Amino acid sequence: MAGSSLLVLLDDIAAVLDDVAVMTKAATKKTAGVLGDDLALNAQQVTGVRAAREIPVVWAVAKGSFINKAILVPAALAISVFAPWLITPLLMLGGGFLCYEGFEKLVHKFLHRAEAQAHRQELWEALKSPDVDLKAMEKDKIRGAIRTDFILSAEIIAISLGTVAQSDFKVQVGVLTVVALMVTVGVYGLVAGIVKLDDAGLYLAKKTSALAQNTGQALLWLAPRMMKTLAIVGTIAMFLVGGGILTHGIPAVYQAIHQLADTLSGVPAVIVTTLGDGVFGLLAGAVLVAVITPIVKLWEKRAS
Repeated sequence: MAGSSLLVLLDDIAAVLDDVAVMTKAATKKTAGVLGDDLALNAQQVTGVRAAREIPVVWAVAKGSFINKAILVPAALAISVFAPWLITPLLMLGGGFLCYEGFEKLVHKFLHRAEAQAHRQELWEALKSPDVDLKAMEKDKIRGAIRTDFILSAEIIAISLGTVAQSDFKVQVGVLTVVALMVTVGVYGLVAGIVKLDDAGLYLAKKTSALAQNTGQALLWLAPRMMKTLAIVGTIAMFLVGGGILTHGIPAVYQAIHQLADTLSGVPAVIVTTLGDGVFGLLAGAVLVAVITPIVKLWEKRAS
């Protein structure tokens, strides 16, 4: 009897793990846009930090990220149990935020480029001053990165929860836990690698071997371009993922996009629906920025 009970338990665990693996794969695909943005943003957060302190800073932010996930995962599971009706509104808010953040990036890049360059120049000039408290600056960067991580982690957990909303509670626990761990370890492991690419390139470039020097030069060329590529891909993915979440929550838009895909028989449906989601995400982001930006500026004006 005990043996058969153990076999039943093992079978049950295997079934749950299988479901977790399948649903985790689906959840990870849906959070790809946020992951790309998360990776680019956190790599940018260590800009201006001394080379010797880059890895300690990344580790400090990673520990903060683990704490964020330890708060968000139980909160998401509690919502799933006690207020499942909140999942769809939270998903829509998360999708809207992704579109808003993506379009705000475009506005900042193309309309406020001079301000961004001036800010970077001020940062580098400040770092040259002997009076600058580098420890305080480092702590500020860490706190800012952890705040950014909390917002992006909330989006990832919300999207993952929406993916497994109809699954058993055990599967939900497994998927959210696995996604949280994978995201944190994966993102900050890659961030640590990216911020050290230029150091590795500089080290190899000083070697006497021609192969090492060429490899070092290639890494020095690759590091800044990788950062730019991640930022671009992350922004595009934000519109695709955010727009996809919004269109799934608005039946009329969802049906219109799929009807268009059926009409364009010569084009694969997945391309049409993906582009449709992206265009809708871009338009939604534009509307949200147009509505929210004046409100934020008015709030800041009153606060000051």
